[in-house]
Amino acid sequence: MKDAAPAAAWRVPPEAYLATRPAEGGVPAPVSEYVAMRDGCRIAVDTYLPGDGTGRYPCLLFLTPYYRRFALAQGSPADPNPNTGKFRDFFVPRGYAVVVADVRGTGASFGTRDGFRSPAERLDSAEIADWIVAQGWSDGRIGATGVSYLGAAADFLASTGHPAVKAIAPLFSVWDTWSDNYFPGGLQIASLTQHYDRLMEGLDLDRRELLRDFSYYANPDFRGPQPVDADPDGTLLAEALAEHRGNFRQTGFMADLRYREEGLPYDPDYSSAAFSPYHYAQGIRPDVAVMSVSGWMDGAGYANGAIARHLTLKDNPRHLLLGPWDHGARIDVSPWRAAETPGFPLLAEVLRFFDTYLMERGTGLRDEAPVHVYAMHEEEWHALPDWPAEAGLRQLFPQADGSLGAAPGQGAAAFAADPGMGTGTQTRYERIAGIDCRSCYPDWQGRSAAMLHWDSAPLEAPFRLLGHAHADLEIVLDTADAAIFAYLTEVEADGTERHVTEGMLRVLHRAEALPPPEIAVPWIWRSFRREDAAPAVPGERMRLRLPLLPVGWQFAAGSRIRLSLSGGDADHFGKVPHGRLPRADLALAGCRIALPELAA
Repeated sequence: MKDAAPAAAWRVPPEAYLATRPAEGGVPAPVSEYVAMRDGCRIAVDTYLPGDGTGRYPCLLFLTPYYRRFALAQGSPADPNPNTGKFRDFFVPRGYAVVVADVRGTGASFGTRDGFRSPAERLDSAEIADWIVAQGWSDGRIGATGVSYLGAAADFLASTGHPAVKAIAPLFSVWDTWSDNYFPGGLQIASLTQHYDRLMEGLDLDRRELLRDFSYYANPDFRGPQPVDADPDGTLLAEALAEHRGNFRQTGFMADLRYREEGLPYDPDYSSAAFSPYHYAQGIRPDVAVMSVSGWMDGAGYANGAIARHLTLKDNPRHLLLGPWDHGARIDVSPWRAAETPGFPLLAEVLRFFDTYLMERGTGLRDEAPVHVYAMHEEEWHALPDWPAEAGLRQLFPQADGSLGAAPGQGAAAFAADPGMGTGTQTRYERIAGIDCRSCYPDWQGRSAAMLHWDSAPLEAPFRLLGHAHADLEIVLDTADAAIFAYLTEVEADGTERHVTEGMLRVLHRAEALPPPEIAVPWIWRSFRREDAAPAVPGERMRLRLPLLPVGWQFAAGSRIRLSLSGGDADHFGKVPHGRLPRADLALAGCRIALPELAA
């Protein structure tokens, strides 16, 4: 498969390393029990031990709100753990103990969730780590990993400074929850909160009729959360579920967080910072190894989260992996993929990481490049000494005739927000809402051309884009606020349009700022705080610099690079402003698109 790792990018490719670490034995049934927290809240945990379970092992901890394990219909062959089962089955036979816990207010655990990724869960993670190292099977070393919510929980565990935590691998997870996930560019993804809230209500309250809409949890053999071993008749589980009725609901919760780092109306200390890993970054000891993984179509900014984590924790042993994946690497998102299922052995690379820093095996990982990225359309991996690693910057300028030229343009252009303009229902946003999506932007044809757009001349040679493109716009609005979306498209020689990446900005948040030390980023940064927000002055010219989401993509010789602009994405984002359709007038002399290039 083309996305498998070639020797040119790794000294020891992941699949070659995996061949040296075959599975030994199976996965035993777990021991399931409650662990009491400082306030008496009981957390349900499952423990899986390698071999005969009589040795001492390093432990991988998974903290999940998506059930540590489902109860199954009698005789069902279904995997009771669709969320972390692949990790359990991969790591236990290779010598790792695996502990999976229902975070408070979820699954079979007691308690109530007072918000998304509550700070109380962070404190719980340290107490669960205390419990792990006190077990007779523990060798005193803990790692943590997992996808999305679980990846951020790994960050939180490390940020407690617990001395047993030696390595974390946050996979497809945020660094700043507000801007990486729910409010990219200051615009709320309205579709995300609605879908995610329905999923969590189905899980938190064991409302199985709601879970039928989510393929990962829709198996008719699932019978709600598995009770712990000491609760065979489910009495304790019923009590726990009753406490879950007080859980927060995502749609209302996120709507109360209109500005980044501004507290809830009823709790000024509870802001987006409280449930974002960056806020606790100083608590991560410099000896904790960190592996950050994301994909080019990983939601609204999870790749930004992986990059920011990597750059912020500069004193830690660290590795960054960015591939042709959606959220969780469930599919290969490249239009030129060899197969829907990714061919890259991601778990093998995660195994090598934990073998290096948790088992302290000689794996050669420290001799590898710290950054590995994939270029779509070229369909090749690249090893980089750091991020960013562009060799140059290609600038293209919108012209009055609809072309992208090599010199600044003249004249003007304009577009009006279209309330029906959307990007479809198979995009980078669906998977983060728990929706099963098998392709990314397969119906992009014609969408970019329906917007205000400019095309370059056919490329004389391939051009490899890597990193964050930036669109500079000199713009006049007729409203005090607006949403601006910029899209890059490859228009192939035969006219086929391929979505490459996109960026968005709410004009209210146009003020630029220097990033704080706990969020090291190479792109244009904004605080998105209330004190920095300012309505536009209708009729007044302003400059907007808009970063697009990062990507690795090779434009083919003969293809054209297209820049498109629109005033909304009706399929995913709320309308801005609510009651009017903004018009944007552009002075082309002040407009350009800057494209970072990776050298051949």
